[in-house]
Order: sequence, then structure tokens, then C-alpha cells
Amino acid sequence: MIDPVKHYLRGEVVAEMAEWLRGRWVAIAGKKAGEQVFIRHSGPGRPLRVRGPDELRRIVLRYKGSLRTIYGSVNIYARLETDRDLEDPGNIVATTPSWDIDTVLEKWSYALEAARVIIEALEAHGVRRSVYLLWSGEGVHIHINENAFSEDLRRRIHPFNAAYAVVEYILLETRHRIIELSKKSGGVLKAENIMDVKRVFTAPLSLHREHDLVAVVFPPEKLDEFTLDWARPETMKHYPYAWRRYETGEADALAEEAVRKLGLRYQLWRGIHVKKSVVTAQPASTTSAATSTSGEEKPRIGRFETMALLQAARYYVLTGDLDKAKSFGLNRAIFYAWAKYYGPSGRYARVAATRQSNSEKRFVKVFEEEVPVGPSGYFEMGGKEQRPEDFDRQIRSRFEQLMSWEQVWKKTIEYVSKFPRSVLRDPQKFYEEVYLPVRDNFVEKVLLGKGEARGPTLLDFLGKERKEKKTK
Repeated sequence: MIDPVKHYLRGEVVAEMAEWLRGRWVAIAGKKAGEQVFIRHSGPGRPLRVRGPDELRRIVLRYKGSLRTIYGSVNIYARLETDRDLEDPGNIVATTPSWDIDTVLEKWSYALEAARVIIEALEAHGVRRSVYLLWSGEGVHIHINENAFSEDLRRRIHPFNAAYAVVEYILLETRHRIIELSKKSGGVLKAENIMDVKRVFTAPLSLHREHDLVAVVFPPEKLDEFTLDWARPETMKHYPYAWRRYETGEADALAEEAVRKLGLRYQLWRGIHVKKSVVTAQPASTTSAATSTSGEEKPRIGRFETMALLQAARYYVLTGDLDKAKSFGLNRAIFYAWAKYYGPSGRYARVAATRQSNSEKRFVKVFEEEVPVGPSGYFEMGGKEQRPEDFDRQIRSRFEQLMSWEQVWKKTIEYVSKFPRSVLRDPQKFYEEVYLPVRDNFVEKVLLGKGEARGPTLLDFLGKERKEKKTK
């Protein structure tokens, strides 16, 4: 079995890895006393980082008793001094779009075939020179060099959001072909969107966590030549130029198209998370994707979209102002998602979240709550105004995958109008009586009319809560 310390201290290995890891949040994995370990900090509140070969050597020697695999984050940061740097979206200067194609070692060739499908899709969108592959051990990662997004695009779209949208868009575009390959593999092949704000993936020349294989990098033009011997330490074949080459702006058009079609489905600075696609021929219940074995993707309407739509309808029913309703709906959805992600659970956390994140903002009284507004008069959250066109791009476009927007809006207004104005004006009552009963089945109950859309009353809700407390 290969000695990880000797491998990582080899001159060409430590230099290559240190360059790729620079600016990324580093993680190391292995075993200590028979237990799995995963280390991401060098000390309390200090993210593990590598600024050069010497620092990487020190890490290898420090953790030599447990070190096996080295990872780097999808994001590249301007600074990595404390955990606060990881929570600042403005500190992310670039993000590496990444797909994970996984299989079992005996069927490794299927991973290459799936990689070919994604590469062809990227080429069809004009992304060629900035793409590289990394053999991860039992599959392959496909990466786009983060510099394929121009600085102009990164000013307009956060780099993580751009990367996430590209990965999801291409995966959905290629899902039918990948499902066919997965069927041929016996269901062991899957292709996954692995973009997450704190996700790490295998660094070039890292060892696999179990197999004595090296994560070698190679360009798409070498795909037909690749064999597993390239990843074996004794016959390692690695192309250092593959991850360094890029064409600035090559992925801009694709990112803009992806965001336009999908919306900002993962909105980093707002703490909003959505399910990401996993494409496979396995039964849908075993994956996190809304993809069936037939390859037909079911439209996915989550709690965020439901909240935004219901809040917009609430505002419109009470005021008749459609533009402000769209701004209000998106704003409140962001607010609740932020409070859930960052604060403790419960309604009091939502109040605290507003005060904490908007202490210097201008507020207006909307019904029975105060809401921050921006310079244009639209509602604001996270330092950004939520405009009507933002609602259309992020919320309306999602529902239009199901039915016409006119039908969606009409049915939603009808549902919200069933409730008395006293409920609609009170944010807590609205949350508990209007939103909660349909938050996980809004499409079925409200839009498709399957079941009673009114849901339980507030008394029903509180009664259930008391009953649950008694049984504990």
C-alpha cells in the first residue's frame, strides 16, 4: 500500500497541489485509531489553507498519522484567516463549476462515456478550452476553469451562482443520455451536481480515500486514451497544463443562459438551498433528484417558490399593486429562508434576523410588520432590492414549467382570497394558516385542486402542537 506522506512530499506533487489549492478552503481525510477523520480547520475558527509548497509540507507532516486524501473547496477566497471569511459572499472571488460522475471501479469506462456526454454539451455551448477532467478514484470529475467566467460576469452574477446554474443546466440538458448509460451500467452510474457553498472535492494528485489511485488531471482531447493505469502511482500520467488553461469569458454566455432559464436556484448570500440533480437509472426514491427512471424530470417547486408566490398574492389582494406585490413576495421568501438558515428555529428568530441584517436600513410599515426598502422604493434584503423582474426570473419562470402563469396567478389569488383580511395582515397568522398547510403540496392542493386547499385553521395547528407536547 502506498505511503501517503512519501507521496505528498514528492517535489512535483507538493508543488502541483499547492498551486491548485491556493485560495481554496482545504480539507484532509483519513483514519486515526481506526476511526474516520475529516479535518477542515488548523485551529479554533481557523480554516485550513495552503499558500505554498512549504505550508502544504507542514500540513502533511502535522497530520501524517491520519492523512490519506486532500481536498479543496469549489470556491476560491480572497482571504482565509477566520471562519468569518467563509461566511462573506463578497470574499469569494471565483468558483469552479464541477460535475461528479460516479460508478464502481469495475465499470469505470461508463464514467468516461458519461463525461463525454457532458463535454459534448459544453462544446455545443461554446465552452471548450477551459474544461478539464480529474479521475477521482471510482469515477471522474468534470471541471470548468473558474477563469472561464469574466470579471464582468462575476460582477453581475455572483461566481458561485453562475457556476451552480451552469452545472445544473447542463446536467438537466443531458439527463436522458446519462440515464441510458446508467441503465447499461446496471444502475451503478450516476452524474451529480456537486455544487455547494462549502463543498470540497479531490485535489489534483491526491490519493483516493480507499484505492491506491491518484487523482490525475487530463484534458478532454485525451478522453479516448485514458486507462486506469494513468491513475496508478507507479504508472501515473498527469497533464499539469489541463487545469491551468482557460479562455476568459468562454463560459459567460452559458452562465447567462442558465440563469435566465433556471433563475438563481441557489442564492448564496440569502442562505437559500435547493435540491440538486442526481441523474441515474436507479429508482427516484434512492436519489435526491426529481428524475424518474424514464428520464422525465418532474417540475420542482420548493418551499421558497411557494412562499414567494403566496406572499406576492397576499400583498396584491390587500393593495392591488402588482409590481410591489412581486417585490414583496420575493423579499419575504428571502427573509424567511435567511432566518431559517442562520437563526435558531421559531418565530422569534425571524424577528431577530430582520433586526440583525437590516439595522441600518430604511423601513416602511407593511400591514403589521416593518420591511426594509431600497432607493427605488422596492423592498430590499441582503443589500439588494427585489424588483418585479427578479420575481419573474426566479419565481414565475419556475411555475411556468407547470402551467401558464395566468392560471398559476389566478388560482393563487383565489386561494389567498379565501382568508379574512385579519389573517392576511398578520404575518404570523399568514405563515401558520395560509402558508404552512400547503407549503409541501402547494402544486397539488392549490394549482391542481387535489384535496382541500384551505388546510387546518390556526386552532387546529395549535391543538396539534399541544397534543404533540403531551405525548413527549
